[in-house]
Amino acid sequence: MNYLRTAILLAGMTALFMGVGFMIGGQTGMLIALALAAGMNFFAYWSSDKMVLRMYGAREVSRAEAPAFHGIVEQLADKAGLPMPRVYIMENDQPNAFATGRNPENAAVAATTGLLRHLSHEEIAGVMAHELGHVKNRDTLTMTITATIAGAISMLANFAMFAGMFGGGNDNRNNPLGIVGVLLVAILAPLAAMMVQMAISRTREYAADRMGAEISGRPLWLASALEKLEHGAQVIDNPAAEHNPATAHLFIVNPLHGGSMDSLFSTHPSTANRVQRLREMAGAAAPAAGPWG
Repeated sequence: MNYLRTAILLAGMTALFMGVGFMIGGQTGMLIALALAAGMNFFAYWSSDKMVLRMYGAREVSRAEAPAFHGIVEQLADKAGLPMPRVYIMENDQPNAFATGRNPENAAVAATTGLLRHLSHEEIAGVMAHELGHVKNRDTLTMTITATIAGAISMLANFAMFAGMFGGGNDNRNNPLGIVGVLLVAILAPLAAMMVQMAISRTREYAADRMGAEISGRPLWLASALEKLEHGAQVIDNPAAEHNPATAHLFIVNPLHGGSMDSLFSTHPSTANRVQRLREMAGAAAPAAGPWG
């Protein structure tokens, strides 16, 4: 099912990318966009995780460099029946985290210094269990490819706007709708890409919350962490995310300050709803021992 979802997502993103190319340059533009999309999909499959980690200045750490954090991830991965992922730390005061990688054998988890500094041992475990839930559900390929293609669509739309405004009115013979089409592309294409991200992001986060709670055995650890992360994201900047909004859906909570202003266009479900579901899980299940007893 996850492979099918990834294929559908790639097809949708590719079709949108080709549509932007058609609106800019007609059939020639569509063919160029198709070639570019094929290359980008290949690149995204093999290298998008490395690109995202580099984008956020994430540094891989060993057990010797971060023994407590490394130990938490190792114990949770073992409990989840997953290979040990690579462990990264991002120098960022905003408490947040994400997972990436094309499959569990090539996965990585990354946490900010703000998360490690402001959350308790148990809350960090709750967050990392959530990220490993993404890995176990094989969401990470979908997440990284979505971020790569959505960012490319936004850049192509910006190019369309620039070409339409400064390229001259006589150079639009290949564009089926002329300057009107260019303006529509520039406005609607990024919006459509965002809608694709939202379509998968909200259900994916709920599923990872549930899986993470099952991995740790303590839903309230994650519930407590989410409340702190939500507050931190509202008051502390994440400059890298603000400059790369197409990657916002990768994080456990929305890293963008505008994300909480309009839930209709948020890539993440309501934190209050997520916390409520986790509390219901904790109430419905008998207390279970986590990996630390």
